[in-house]
Amino acid sequence: MNINDFRLLCTDESIQMTEHAHRRCRERNIKLDEIKQCISYGEIIEEYPEDYPFPSALIMECTVGKPLHVVAGICDNYIWIITAYRPDSVKWENDFKTRKEQ
Repeated sequence: MNINDFRLLCTDESIQMTEHAHRRCRERNIKLDEIKQCISYGEIIEEYPEDYPFPSALIMECTVGKPLHVVAGICDNYIWIITAYRPDSVKWENDFKTRKEQ
């Protein structure tokens, strides 16, 4: 999985959100523009090649001290947003790229 594959598809028309993602983004006050920025300028920090119904990746981007994680996959020339959240420092190291050991 390559971040450039996501970037090439990163338009309003090609981004689809699962019902779960819609609900969580509303609850967390995360806007579509923030998700697009994360995809456009972020980096893949984890890959989930075995995810169903298609492989996905965790993309991270940090703007003005506000890190954002987006889990997304690509299928049929669409980016499917699975979820998006602001990473918690309890679960993530200071770089917000590395999970803390449990």
